[in-house]
Amino acid sequence: MEVPLTLAPSPARDQTDWTALRNFAALRGQLRISFGPACNIACWFCHDEGDIPPGVARRDRSKKQRPRSLCAAHYVTVITALMEAGLKRVHFTGGEPLTSPLARPVLEQLPQPGPDASYTLITNGTRVRASRSWLAAVPLDKVKVSLHYFSDATFRAIAATHQGIAMVLDGIEAAREIFEQVELNCLLLEDNAHEVRSILDFALARRMPVQFIELVGTDFNEDRAVSAVSAEDIVTHLRTLTCQEHTEVTGVGQGRRVFRIDGIEIDVIHRHLGRYHVGQCGTCPQRPKCVEGFWALRLDHDGGLMPCLLRRDLRMDLKNVLDDPGRLAAVVADHVAAFTEGTL
Repeated sequence: MEVPLTLAPSPARDQTDWTALRNFAALRGQLRISFGPACNIACWFCHDEGDIPPGVARRDRSKKQRPRSLCAAHYVTVITALMEAGLKRVHFTGGEPLTSPLARPVLEQLPQPGPDASYTLITNGTRVRASRSWLAAVPLDKVKVSLHYFSDATFRAIAATHQGIAMVLDGIEAAREIFEQVELNCLLLEDNAHEVRSILDFALARRMPVQFIELVGTDFNEDRAVSAVSAEDIVTHLRTLTCQEHTEVTGVGQGRRVFRIDGIEIDVIHRHLGRYHVGQCGTCPQRPKCVEGFWALRLDHDGGLMPCLLRRDLRMDLKNVLDDPGRLAAVVADHVAAFTEGTL
């Protein structure tokens, strides 16, 4: 059962130790903003940033997703406060963020990022064309489109949808018409193993970076864990295409292999390359199946902030500090420090 942490009295902002939060930011940690669990497809592997995934909620009506508590102004307050406190990388997720009525007002009101900060939209691509008129005016630095399929049959098998792959591919083209940086990401699964090389060819033909990712196990996809596929096959194939390869194990999250093919970066997120574990991870009962470590702070639509996808009991409720941005940033810094020190 999820038991959100309550907020202890926070020290004054000028007494807060910001070291852990700023170290997290320096190591490329992300603030992941979920506008809610609504999605127009239902991929079986979805973790919904810690909420009940759409597919699970549709199959089992007894499983209730969190109620919505935040409005657009709340999101902007949290983003502004935490960026001013030092966070640099903000990713907008869902569900599918473009299905939310909050996406447009939040993205249109984003504070201007500093020179080393960025905003990234993660989308399934199906709503990009319909949202083009207003997306063109928002300060996004990058759009990442999830492309885990390359045919109608695979799209329908993975996403439990009657839509066709043409809508996703058109969304990618629409994103490329609007934004300078458009990237793809693809989970490696038995369902799509026969299409992974086609997805790579599609990306290279359009000079788009692509990231291949090994499946992260969660409570919601454990019954399909056998569908996960190792990255070894795509790594072997990439080595036939280029000799430009290096490994990155610094920063937060899993290590990655980085290939360059004709100047295009291809990442492979590989669980065998290490991860960023900190104090709280030392005695964590989830540690044996954790392949990511501490790499993101996840804000959900009910005002909760989670430092770990697998530990919903460490979720902190921010609703009672939404009207005090200074205290909000301080309590988040305290929470990150406690997680890093292993005292939550």
